[in-house]
Amino acid sequence: MPTPHTHDVIAVGLGPYNLGLACLTEPIEALDGLFLESKPEFDWHPGMLLDGVTLQTPFMADLVTLADPTSPYSFLNYLKESGRLYSFYIREIFYPLRAEYNDYCRWAAAKLSSVRFGHEVTSVEYDEADGLYTVRALRPATGETTTHRARHLVLGTGTPPFLPEVCRGLDGDLMHNTDYLGNKEALQSKESITIVGSGQSAAEIYQDLLAGIDTHGYRLNWVTRSPRFFPLEYTKLTLEMTSPEYVDYFHALPEDTRYRLEGDQKGLFKGIDADLINGIYDLLYQKSVSGPVPTRLLTNTALTDAEYDELSGTYTLGLRHAEQERDFSLTTHGLVLATGYRYQVPAFLDPVRDRIRWDGHGRFDVARNYSIDTTGRGIFLQNGATHAHSLTSPDLGMGPYRNSWIIRELLGREHYPVEKSIAFQEFGAPEGALA
Repeated sequence: MPTPHTHDVIAVGLGPYNLGLACLTEPIEALDGLFLESKPEFDWHPGMLLDGVTLQTPFMADLVTLADPTSPYSFLNYLKESGRLYSFYIREIFYPLRAEYNDYCRWAAAKLSSVRFGHEVTSVEYDEADGLYTVRALRPATGETTTHRARHLVLGTGTPPFLPEVCRGLDGDLMHNTDYLGNKEALQSKESITIVGSGQSAAEIYQDLLAGIDTHGYRLNWVTRSPRFFPLEYTKLTLEMTSPEYVDYFHALPEDTRYRLEGDQKGLFKGIDADLINGIYDLLYQKSVSGPVPTRLLTNTALTDAEYDELSGTYTLGLRHAEQERDFSLTTHGLVLATGYRYQVPAFLDPVRDRIRWDGHGRFDVARNYSIDTTGRGIFLQNGATHAHSLTSPDLGMGPYRNSWIIRELLGREHYPVEKSIAFQEFGAPEGALA
């Protein structure tokens, strides 16, 4: 059996971050990369590609621009090749439509020879003698297993949907918000619908269903643990927390402090767009002119229990009001869980677990250079590191910065300039007295 070709790097998973890495490494002759994705094609949160919904970041936070503004894989070049550059300019809304961003990523992926869709990585092993990783991938379409070798790995497997423990294993057709769009029609045929969640996805689905409440005649509930509908904090000095200086500061903090801040900072990247909050209120007011709107918005309310009754086709939700410390229940026919995502360590890493660094909480010990292996430059992580790199980890705009850093580690030299200082403010205490 012939020895597989040795790549400089194999990246597993093809979300926006590894796709950006593929785009940025493509012109570098000294880097031979292979990018493996289990899905048959690029499809970024297809269940949430609602009409008219935009990203929460401007177009400059594309796959490449903040690392290389001259790249042919930029969003502006996509618009130019699509014949919409002037239309986008005249529109004067620099937040791409979410469906448009998905199409942009498809456009970029189609241009790359290093990308392999339909390759599900099943195992990763390390050969001590050769100093290489062996990656095996299954091609579900053919049943074939392929074997690849590389000096470095980059993990970009994403964060799978999280379901509350009380809802796992329940019968019926409850859904995570990732499956919303494909099930919207069936959902709207029910007598009542309840959304559980606190963030942008819950708000988008609530507004979408509220718009059709008169036509379909369902009752609509929105249950959130948050004491209010928190807007995404998007002021400019706060945005400086997505900066190299803040990553340096945050990463150097003690582990327990970082974990505490990880919880405190959720509102900075998991809040609701302020225009969306106002739009929901305006829609509620508009519909209230004709009479009471059959909807409830329940804040400060945690989901504590859930049961499904097959005979009636309903869910009974056990709820608890946090401030009043009162328990009550809610019966609903449809249930949408906009309950976020949680990183899970891929099972294919089991054979190399002893080569990976773990922190005191059992999560990846992610170094400042985004490595997680014991050598400090063998396996790199995309996203999944809010406990180590703060809110910059899931930020699309910081993707090119992280990829520039990873590319520097892969090459042993800087190819794309890695910014060191961009913020006006200082995040830590100064050395000594201030004059």
